[in-house]
Formats: sequence, structure tokens, C-alpha cells
Amino acid sequence: FAGTIDELKANPGENLKVGQVVLTYTAAAAKDGNATAASAGQTNDRHATALKTRRDGGVAAAAPAAPSRGSLRVASLIPGVKAAPSVRYMARKLGIDLAGVHGSGPGGRVLIDDLSAHFQSAAPAAKQAASLEDYGRPGTRIKLQGVRRKIAEHMVLAKTTIPHYTYVDECEVTDLVRLRESLKEPFAERGAKLTYLAFFVKAVVAALKDVPIVNASLDSESEEIVLHDRYNIGIAVASPSGLIVPVIHEADKKELIAIVRDIERLTGETRAGKVRVEDLRGGTFTITSVGGIGGLISTPVINHPEVAILGIGKVVKRPVFDATGNVRPADMIYLSLSFDHRVVDGAIGAAFCNAVMRRLQHPATLLLPDLETGSS
Repeated sequence: FAGTIDELKANPGENLKVGQVVLTYTAAAAKDGNATAASAGQTNDRHATALKTRRDGGVAAAAPAAPSRGSLRVASLIPGVKAAPSVRYMARKLGIDLAGVHGSGPGGRVLIDDLSAHFQSAAPAAKQAASLEDYGRPGTRIKLQGVRRKIAEHMVLAKTTIPHYTYVDECEVTDLVRLRESLKEPFAERGAKLTYLAFFVKAVVAALKDVPIVNASLDSESEEIVLHDRYNIGIAVASPSGLIVPVIHEADKKELIAIVRDIERLTGETRAGKVRVEDLRGGTFTITSVGGIGGLISTPVINHPEVAILGIGKVVKRPVFDATGNVRPADMIYLSLSFDHRVVDGAIGAAFCNAVMRRLQHPATLLLPDLETGSS
């Protein structure tokens, strides 16, 4: 239409309801000069009809002539960017403004691949603006925006909606340290760098099968605990944009070397700002490690809507008493598990931690599928 906007009744980025007034406007005068004014609250049927979603598949009937003044209400396709709800969700999570994303789908619809391309194209600028060693400068202000803002919002959501409790235990990993040392060279020959994290992913998956309620999420709307039948393990990665959690999908179906390669790819792409959107979706449990920078114990924040997260400390050699009372050196590590107390009670949390520890104390059991299949 041709005319002048009188008043905006919505703010940029605001979530609107169907039928809500977006703006009021005055249409350009008709050629005969006899345009009739309508009330400011009246809906302009001609323009509203153009925005309504067709449900009957038929052709719209002829609309009456538009009044010179009216209001434009939200229809199901407003805001104007075409995108599926899942795409909008990921855009919000990544701090991406859909209005700035080129849509390659039908009619300009924004697809998941478009989000990935946009996210990757923005990475070089973000990398120049920040680095893992950039701790800020005294006397300056940093705008809370983009991915950093979304991380902040996600953390506030998790801490204000999830009643956290953290369970800490120490685990001897002497055999794990030895096993990793013995496998580092064979894995390197196959182009893979073996880290402790890969063993933890395997141990967590096995423990989740023992205690399924930890591999869950809480549906607040239906008031149901949803126990997942998939094992998608998120790994927290520090990137120039902030803390990102890419996901190892179907970790239960992967051998140790496949998990090692997934970890290498996901951490590398995340730190380079090239992680794909599909690699950020669908996590059911998250692992975060502070051991690499020297931490012993943490109280990790649960990655909403999951119900648990595992924090890994650094491996430390300490004196311990054996069964006969003699002192011997042992490689020890602290496990810090945060749980959603609405879903996981203390006894269940302890049972899950014990299940993880059993695998870490007898790490050869984590290789059984690899030895049975013998594939690469």
C-alpha cells in the first residue's frame, strides 16, 4: 500500500501474538479525494488477508476496498523472515539476527544450512575481535551482544529454572593413564590424537544406560520427564565467541577412535568459528573439562534443557593407601556432577557417578566394542 505509518506498536525483536496490532497507518488519498477515515483500531481487511495463512487451499474471496486509515495486525507469517521454528530457535541460541541471513529455500526461506553459512562467515571478524587469551582491558566496556549475550541468557535461564546441586567424588584413574599411554602411538599412526575426554564420553554413555533418568529432559509444559533413547554427548569448548557446546551424535554407536576424531573435528571447527549448526543440536548430556587449565573441582551449570552435566578436573598423582595399608602413588581425578534436583535425587546422582567411576577404574571395558569389531 501507499501511505504513511502513524505509530509503531511493536519493538524490533519482540515476540508477537497472532492478531496483535503491529502499526497504524494512513493510506494515500484516493484519486477521487473521497477516502473515508476509519477508526485507528480497525483492521484493514485487504492487507490482513494478504498475510493470513491459507488453511483450506482455496482462493481468497474478493476483499472490500481498503479504508484510508487502519491498523496492521500480526498474521502467522509475521515477522517477515520465513523460517521454521527450529531454525528460529537455533538463531536465537546463536545470537543470529535472521533479518541479516540470506535464505536459500523456497521464497527466500531461511534454512539450517543458511544459518551455518552465516555463522561461519561471521567467524573471521569475531576471531579478530577476540581470542582465547583476550581477558579484556581495564577501564573499558564490552558490549553484551551476539553469542556472548545468548550464552548469558542461556545461563540465567538454567540457573533460575533448574534447582542445581553438585555431587563431587574422587576417582583413581591409574589404569586409565597407563592405557592411554599405551594407545597414543597406535592412534597417532591412524591420524588420531587420543585424549582422556574420549574415554570419559565412552564411560558416560555406559553409565547413562545404567541410569537412564540422567539422560533426560524436563518438559515443563506437559509436566513430564522425557527419557531419551539417544545418546548425544555435548562437549563444552572455549572459543573466541564464548563457550560453545558441539555435540557428538549417537555416541553409543561409535568406537573410541571415531569419538576421538569427532572430538578433534568439533573442537577445531568450534574454535575456528566454522562449527555447523547441526553439530550444535540435540544434546542429551554435557561434559565440561577444567583439567586442561589446571582446575580440580568445579560446579558446572547444567546445559538447559538437560538434567545433568559432568565436570572433569585434572589428573593428579597422589599417595593413597592400598588394601593392605601400604602407601602407593596413584593417579587421581575429581568428578563434579551437577544435577537437576527436580528430576535426579541425591541417591540417583551418586549411583550415576559410581557407574561412571567403575568404567574409568577399569578402562579396558571401554575398548570391548573396538576389539570385537576391529574396524577403524
